[in-house]
Amino acid sequence: MKRQMAAFIATSGVAALANFVSRAAFSVFLPFALAIVAAFCVGLGTAFLLNRRYVFTDGTDTAAQQFVRFTAVNLIGLAQTLGISLLLANYLLPYFGWNWHAAEVAHAVGIAVPIVTSFLGHKYFSFRRATAIHD
Repeated sequence: MKRQMAAFIATSGVAALANFVSRAAFSVFLPFALAIVAAFCVGLGTAFLLNRRYVFTDGTDTAAQQFVRFTAVNLIGLAQTLGISLLLANYLLPYFGWNWHAAEVAHAVGIAVPIVTSFLGHKYFSFRRATAIHD
């Protein structure tokens, strides 16, 4: 489990970087909240491919079945990321006078929040091993 968690953190770091960088690019032409959602899609695709290949390799369902469940788990993560990012960017950071790259800091913290819930969701739901049904 430790190796799997370490691999999850590493692949999630790559996906988070794709998410973070693409959010900056999307922010050129989208409002902050929509840029976060668009970047989430980039990170989602990256994370799915990396996790399926390197972390949760013993899943027994098809890639399509895994992707549907992976997306469901990540929608919960998106809600966490979006909520934390907007709370920080619009309220907490301005309240404390934080102006230095406030959107980037808020988004980075928002991305980090769902690490544990996502790992557990993917391990036991997204990439689960099918179990035989016994009478």
